[in-house]
Amino acid sequence: MKTSFCIAVLAALVTGSAFAQSPPQTSTRKVDGTDNVYIFRNGGHQSMFVVTPKGVIATDPISYLRPAKPYIDAIKAVTDQPIKYVVYSHHHYDHIAGGQPFKDLGATFVAHRRTKERLLELKKQNSLLADVVMPDQVVDDKKSITLGGTTLELDYVGRNHSDNSLVMRLPKEKIVFVVDFAPIESVQFRNIPDNASPLEYIASLKKLASLDWERMIPGHPYAGGRFGTKKDVEDDIAYMEDLSAEVKKAADAGKCFDTAMKEVKLPKYEKWANYEASLPANVERFCYWWGRGY
Repeated sequence: MKTSFCIAVLAALVTGSAFAQSPPQTSTRKVDGTDNVYIFRNGGHQSMFVVTPKGVIATDPISYLRPAKPYIDAIKAVTDQPIKYVVYSHHHYDHIAGGQPFKDLGATFVAHRRTKERLLELKKQNSLLADVVMPDQVVDDKKSITLGGTTLELDYVGRNHSDNSLVMRLPKEKIVFVVDFAPIESVQFRNIPDNASPLEYIASLKKLASLDWERMIPGHPYAGGRFGTKKDVEDDIAYMEDLSAEVKKAADAGKCFDTAMKEVKLPKYEKWANYEASLPANVERFCYWWGRGY
């Protein structure tokens, strides 16, 4: 009887401990060393918002298949200033869907020109999600938003995870918000979709590294949720260049696709997230380039 009781108590403690360690679905934190920059996280996605005396600049709604209200409530908990802008990082639904409640509050939506082109094409095909807001303003290579004494620079650095990704840079704070194409201690996403040339991808990472910044807020909480550094981007570049070189050898030996996907290994990066799951698909993408001339 006493043994059963002890086991039951132990089980309850273990369950309670596990429950206590589970992060809440959403959270908000101010970026250390800044007066007005915040990170809002919803599950495995996160966005940046900036509070100024004249209003708020928010980024990606991250409300695909979930309500936008927690994000809006998080902003309202910090300030009573209106949300003036919402800036899309790129066109993928998991980051930009769900913006209609922001639009209902009067926000102006900003995105790369090709983001708007893609969304217009989806609308033409009657397949655009109902709560995706069409951009009001578009960016080509560069644009700045200045509000209440704060400037947010929007830079297009080339094709990578998409052909319309924007780097959002706060010059004063030396912070960038970068989504998906510069993962921290992680190999690239699956077979690196939405990219014509993986070499252009590498070039875009080099452009990102050349900008003036010190801390990177990613669109997903990689590596325990820490900020990215220039070293992380340099490591991404090294990974992509190492991968490219190894796949080119395999392609020259006639091993692309299946054999290369099984044989190409990069032990230097084996501790990175998704190494086992995604390396073969990363190899496949470079096989298209070196083995087929795409």
